[in-house]
Amino acid sequence: MLSAILVLISALAVAGWLMFGPVGGTDEIILFTIPQDDARFDIAQSLWEQKLIKNKNAFLFLLDNFAIGKQIMPGGYRLTQKMNAWQIIKKLTGKPDLLWFKFSYCLRKEQIGEQLAELLGWSEEELNKWNTIYTVTLPDYFEGVYYPDTYLLPADETGGQIAQRFINRFNEKFAPLAAQFIAKNIKWTTGLKIASLIAREAADKSDMKIISGVIWNRLEDNMPLQIDATMQYTLGKNSSGRWWGAIDIDEKQSDSPYNTYKQKGLPPTPICSPNIDAIEAALNHEETDCLFYLHDKNKQIHCAKTYAEHLDNIDIYLK
Repeated sequence: MLSAILVLISALAVAGWLMFGPVGGTDEIILFTIPQDDARFDIAQSLWEQKLIKNKNAFLFLLDNFAIGKQIMPGGYRLTQKMNAWQIIKKLTGKPDLLWFKFSYCLRKEQIGEQLAELLGWSEEELNKWNTIYTVTLPDYFEGVYYPDTYLLPADETGGQIAQRFINRFNEKFAPLAAQFIAKNIKWTTGLKIASLIAREAADKSDMKIISGVIWNRLEDNMPLQIDATMQYTLGKNSSGRWWGAIDIDEKQSDSPYNTYKQKGLPPTPICSPNIDAIEAALNHEETDCLFYLHDKNKQIHCAKTYAEHLDNIDIYLK
């Protein structure tokens, strides 16, 4: 009887090892990624395909019965083939080693920093370093080069490393256009400034090139650009805690180098980090005679060749 029990226990142990034990292999880290917002993602199937578990059904049995109430968050997890199913479940129901971070609109670097601080749990001191140290390495990289995209950020990465990661993505996106900027004798820094203005002014991608055409026309005619977004950049965060707030008439009299109502030409730096659509629009603007534009209540753009026509557009579309 005892021997039969021992045999049964041994058999169960072997079966458990065969189903729940480590796959084996090296200690090499395998980055297991759970995508954002993908309800169809099959965790067990993906683990099995990457040779991180031996048996999908056994893994799901453990997950369903011994990880009740625990959540598996999207992100990246550092796993190895020497981890057993229990260890993998413990890892996946803990904090991700890499976190998803996405921003798609043209944000100023302080806004990006605030979002990073919330995601990564930065202290006020670390956020201040993002604004004053990590993103102030070179004059041309002060603003505009923190490319808007989706990133998988290591939770243990420093602010300086994250800034460089964003810059690397910008360089990657910009590289195919570099020769075209050179061919048109446009400095990349000039193109990036214009792209940032386009991104803040455009309602969507469809009107970027016409806005670019108006900006280029004003620059060539030595007219002030008169773009509110540059004044919003100077203002920073308003009293209600919002970036890009409304601008008072008095503020348009300030001596800020970003005041494009008083100062002719482009601002000293970009005012946000534009995406490739805005950069391409700065490079390939739409030919137009317009010097003015506005958006109506439906965000449709209307441009005008003269100030008188612009005033008519104001009466028609905004009053």
